[in-house]
Amino acid sequence: MLKLEVLNKPLISHAFFTRNGGASEGVYGSLNCGFGSSDNKQAVEANRATAMKNLGLPPTALYTCHQHHSNSVFFIDGRSCNTISPKADGLVTITPSIALGILTADCGPVLFADHRAKVIGAAHAGWRGALSGILENTIKKMCDCGANLSNISAGIGPMIGPKSYEVGPEFPGAFLSQSKTNEQFFSLTSRAGCYLFDLQGYIRNRLELNGIGEIGSLERDTYPDKENFFSYRRTCHQNEADYGRLLSTIVLR
Repeated sequence: MLKLEVLNKPLISHAFFTRNGGASEGVYGSLNCGFGSSDNKQAVEANRATAMKNLGLPPTALYTCHQHHSNSVFFIDGRSCNTISPKADGLVTITPSIALGILTADCGPVLFADHRAKVIGAAHAGWRGALSGILENTIKKMCDCGANLSNISAGIGPMIGPKSYEVGPEFPGAFLSQSKTNEQFFSLTSRAGCYLFDLQGYIRNRLELNGIGEIGSLERDTYPDKENFFSYRRTCHQNEADYGRLLSTIVLR
């Protein structure tokens, strides 16, 4: 488990899990927590239970969503069923002992907490979701539930780093259309027309622009670190059939 000081708040527990310490084998070895993979379902269930045990919680505490690179946010309450994943990329709750989980393999997991108002959130921020407003919508949903913007802390977990994320010439257009200042997140590579994209920097910037004053980041690049992290892009480059998913989670005590 990796943690960020910015989220070490009263009544809040969180963790960015690595790929280690689970029951899965092969390309999923070993703490694959994603049912969206083709891994053995029982192994994934065991891995998710292991993650919850490390936080002192039962397996039923974990709630995840059917992520689809959107800006949709779902509110989880004590009546929600954790066996049915809502189609969304952000989750918010005010209910203690519910662990909000985000699954990633290069995209940015972002965990939020207002420990004073006892409101937490979690967002899956790939480039599409980040560009279309998943961070803003998660923050808004938290404020709708009683959070105070000035009290919200945000933690950015392991994700593909700015030295690993090469994109084609068509990619920057949508970001530059949003704001010319987004040029700062692109740098030229040795390949003509290609760029390196700083998704982590873009996410931090969006958080800052939306009033989040306390932001922490692990600054761990998932792509080169095969020992600790799953990576969709690395899997593609190595012609592997599938990949595991990392779990990032936050819970009110």
